[in-house]
Amino acid sequence: AAAYVGEKLAFGPEYLIPKPFDPRLMMKIAPAVAQAAADSGVALRPIQDMNAYRDKLQSFVYASGTVMKPIFAAAKAASRKRVAYAEGEEERVLRACQIVVDEGLARPTLIGRPAIIAQRIEKFGLRLKEELDYDVVNVEQDHRYRDFWQTYHRMMERRGVTVQIAKIEMRRRLTLIAGMLLHKGDVDGLICGTWGTTAHHLDYLDQVIGKREGVNTYACMNGLLLPNRQVFLLDTHVNCDPTAEQLAEITTMAAEEMMRFGIKPKAALLSHSNFGSSNLPSALKMRRTLELLREKAPWLEVDGEMHGDMALDADARGLIMPNSTLAGEANLLVLPNIDAANISYNLLKTAAGGNIAIGPVLLGANKPMHILTATATVRRIVNMTALTVADANAAR
Repeated sequence: AAAYVGEKLAFGPEYLIPKPFDPRLMMKIAPAVAQAAADSGVALRPIQDMNAYRDKLQSFVYASGTVMKPIFAAAKAASRKRVAYAEGEEERVLRACQIVVDEGLARPTLIGRPAIIAQRIEKFGLRLKEELDYDVVNVEQDHRYRDFWQTYHRMMERRGVTVQIAKIEMRRRLTLIAGMLLHKGDVDGLICGTWGTTAHHLDYLDQVIGKREGVNTYACMNGLLLPNRQVFLLDTHVNCDPTAEQLAEITTMAAEEMMRFGIKPKAALLSHSNFGSSNLPSALKMRRTLELLREKAPWLEVDGEMHGDMALDADARGLIMPNSTLAGEANLLVLPNIDAANISYNLLKTAAGGNIAIGPVLLGANKPMHILTATATVRRIVNMTALTVADANAAR
């Protein structure tokens, strides 16, 4: 399948016969054939639950399918499905939206120029139809523009934003437009970040959406599907050098998010120090984090501070710390700073994870919003859309 990277696999004069590893072969043709066989009476053992059959096929085609299954189920059953895509003209976003619409996950709101979006949909061989499948927001022609910039000015007038700046920003900042749509209730969630930095996008979203009540710190968690294990790492994108208090809050939010995936969190606080072998500031910070977690989240299975190999090898950990409060392999790896977390995530994703990742999952936001990265794949955008819809319909 890697041989087709960069090719446009869209039906047309140059693509009549599907490639052997086109993922749509298994996802579309197999269920269609099975359904036709059942309807015609040819099938000796007709499939009783076609949705379950499709889910099983998806787990073969997309490695993230198993982890995402409860999230996809929640998204499909949800009533609030409107998701804004800040980079609505981007190819990966449009391809993801086709899957999102086909699977009934969300109603996309694309921010961009309608003519350009329609032109690119046709160019990429997609079947999306404006108003039928998706909506477009173009502030140059949108009657809400005046209300948007006035609202933004009221929010930011004592933080250096003049009327003129508010007008300009609300015309050119796609993430800000998406954030205002979410603030006004015109959409139920948003996706951004297929270009730019996390800090750039989060700054605008913090201005108009902000943190959830009782939350002091944003954070980003990434999931990796490695051979023989699933692990989540944090904080990969937001906090440069979080304090022990911040790490405790972040870890608790991450553990709660993992449980929504149907995964029991088992957290390891990682360090160069191994159960007290060092008293350098970073080791002391992780030690203090453990104390805070045991005090504020006694339900969480956690231990540290420890080496990375100890987190994933229960036998090795047992030799060093036989009385560890962590049983088995850890699946939530808490790193001491953004350098350690981001480097570890990207190395593992590339060297061992086959680029199969979930996230970044933004933790601590007041409303459902997620900031992707420039390397986000189409499938990752689909996954994060499902998570956004599930967030929008979850009781908090």
